[in-house]
This record gives sequence, structure tokens and C-alpha cells, in this order.
Amino acid sequence: MPPSHDRPVQPAAAAPAPVQPGAYPTSLAPTFPASLATALPIAITMGDACGIGPEIVLKALAAIGTVQPDLAARLIVYGDPGLLARTALRLGLPLAITACESAVQATAVLRAAQNAALDSGFDTPGADGTAHAKHTAPTPVTAAVVACSSLPDDLPIGRIDARAGLAAHTAIVRASQDAIAGQIAAVVTAPIHKEALRAAGIHHPGHTEILAELAGDSDVRMMLANHELRTILVTIHVSLREAIEQITREAVADTIAIAHAGLQRLGIAHPRIAVAGLNPHAGEGGLMGREEIEIIAPAIAQARAQGIDASGPWPGDTVFMRARGFRDFDVVVAMYHDQGLIPVKYLGIEQGVNITVGLPFIRTSVDHGTAFDIAGRGTADASSLRAAIDLAITLCDASTGDAARSSMTAPTLAASSSTSPPPSA
Repeated sequence: MPPSHDRPVQPAAAAPAPVQPGAYPTSLAPTFPASLATALPIAITMGDACGIGPEIVLKALAAIGTVQPDLAARLIVYGDPGLLARTALRLGLPLAITACESAVQATAVLRAAQNAALDSGFDTPGADGTAHAKHTAPTPVTAAVVACSSLPDDLPIGRIDARAGLAAHTAIVRASQDAIAGQIAAVVTAPIHKEALRAAGIHHPGHTEILAELAGDSDVRMMLANHELRTILVTIHVSLREAIEQITREAVADTIAIAHAGLQRLGIAHPRIAVAGLNPHAGEGGLMGREEIEIIAPAIAQARAQGIDASGPWPGDTVFMRARGFRDFDVVVAMYHDQGLIPVKYLGIEQGVNITVGLPFIRTSVDHGTAFDIAGRGTADASSLRAAIDLAITLCDASTGDAARSSMTAPTLAASSSTSPPPSA
């Protein structure tokens, strides 16, 4: 969970506006940078309403809108407009929450708000044709929210609630469907609570499994990354006993291939992939288990035959040290959840990002949970969500061949790598 400290948030110049119904402006001719005006928007899901999700989403929007309004005009929230408006009011954030029915309407609302903000920032040109900036109070940042739920005012904060679980799931589904339909460029997700999902009758244990099903049971993997380390998992949200059973030559080989393709999408031409062993000391030549000999090593050989720079199996207790700072490796393939996530989270969750690799659309997320223990206090740190948004924009720009479009990038998450060619088969 995030630490209890938080970055300073400037108080609103005026009380936040109540929820406004979205309207389709009569003119959508953009006056902000054309590349941003024509770019598909980024979806941000609200997360579990009983946790810190709404708080960090709003803090991120307020911060981005203050310093980079052109990029804020690209961010659409999927969630509960009423709850978000109440949360913004409680936090004193300079946000105007606008309820929308669809991504198309939300995009129109954001573009109109951006144009209005630009128009209001300058006086009418004088005789010399020069328009001078006005010195006016800051305008609240418009937050366009695709309405996916309507939760009650008395929803308990910091507790498991089936209504919050269902609302979180609905937002994920709606945003993902819009991404698959080509209306959204990427989906950035705030944290959800697995027990709340279960209480709502949702059988999936987490985002990764939900998204895989929505994408037609795509073969996806969870990658965690920060500015010092990346790891990708062969198995995800299952018991350790089940994880061992799921570690097959095919699963390891597929994970290596997915990692290779995913890192290339991040801008790393020739990824260096380390594969961790399952057993202590990577099996010690079969003395502590034969999975390395019979499963993992053959999968690595298969990957190398395909021109992928994969090596191992390396002992799990030392391979992450060699990968730290991307010194020897660009990513570590971990066999199970805690083997891969403990090293990344130990280095600091504030800048960590969860990336779902293998989906037909871009998805990034925070690398922490709902933090029920600090929910409602106003102290949650939005840094991980900011990093997830940054990386989503970077990936979108890279996929469209316009890496210079965004000034909000996560360079060490996306580009630090060796330039050596892959090994020969």
C-alpha cells in the first residue's frame, strides 16, 4: 500500500463545481496542439470506491491539468461522477466534474473546455493584432467522467463492499470495450479489491484476468516496472502450489516471447531477458529440483533458437541484483507472483507501474492496492498513478510513430537497454 505521506496539493481557488451534465459543443475545432487534438483519449478507471482509487485519480488529474492542460484534455475517467465530485469537494481540488454518457461525448467536452480555457486566457487582440494574457483566477480543471455507476453517499470508506466491487468492475469493462472498439488509446487502472469483486459475484481475482477475458482470452502477462527494475510473471494470481503446476515449458517459452515483444514495444530493440529458476540455487544441478533442467532450460533454448537474447535459469535470490539499474538485463522472467513482485516493490511503489503485456490495447496500472487503512484521509500518494499515465502516453505515442508528441514520458521505464544484437541460434 502507498505510504502515508503525499505530495502537496494546492487548494482550489474556488469551490469545485457540482456535477455537470455533459453536452456536445456546437464547435469542436481545436485550438490546442493538433497532434493532441487528434490523438485518441486515455481512459482512467476509478478503482474501488472504498479505497484510495478516487482520491489518487482526482489528485493526478488536478496536478496534470494545472501544469499540462493539453494532456489533461486527453484523459477520460470511467466511474461514478457523483462520488468523484463529492471526493473532489472533500479534498478541495480545483476540478469541475462533468458526467458523460460515452467516450465520444467526453472527448467533445474536454476539447470544448480546452478551447474555452485558451480563449479566456487572452484579451481580444488590439489594433496591432497582439492578444495579451489575462491575469485571472485559475479555472477549475474539467474532469470528464463516463458514468458507469451511481453509488450512495453513505458508502463505507475503508471497508469491503460488494457495490464498490461491482462499480469498479463495470468501469473496467466499459473502458476496455471502448479500447477494443478503437475509441480509447489506452486504459490506466486505479486499484481494485479482490474480495470486493468476489462479494459482487465477479470470479476473476484481478485486473489481468478480467482484461484477458474481455480481449477474447488473450495470452497476457503481468509486467511490473520502475526506474530500476522490470519483471514479468509466468504465473499470476494463484496459490504457490498451483503456480508450480502451471510452470510448463510452453508457459515459460511463451512468457519469454511476450516479454521480448513487449520490451520492443517499449522501445528496446534487443531486450536482454534473464529467466529466474524456480528452486533454491536454480535447482543446484538437480539436487534441489529438476524443473530448471526439464522445463526452464529447454524453454530458454527454444527462445534463443528464435533469436531472443534469453539466459538462465539464474538463481532467484541474486538475478534481480544483476538486473537492478538494467545493468545486465532489461527484464527478469519470474516463475511466480511474489518472486517477481517483492524485488520491484521493495525498491519503492511510488513510481512502480503494472503493465499488461499481450492485450490488443495498452493497459498500465498502479503497482499498489486499495490501501483501505488510509482511505478517506486525503494522504494517499498519486505518484504511481502519474507514472502509469506517463507510460501509457509514451506507449501510445510510440505505437503511432510520434514519440515526440508527449512531454510526459517515463524514459527509464521505456528505454534503458543494451544495444547489442540478439544471439545467434
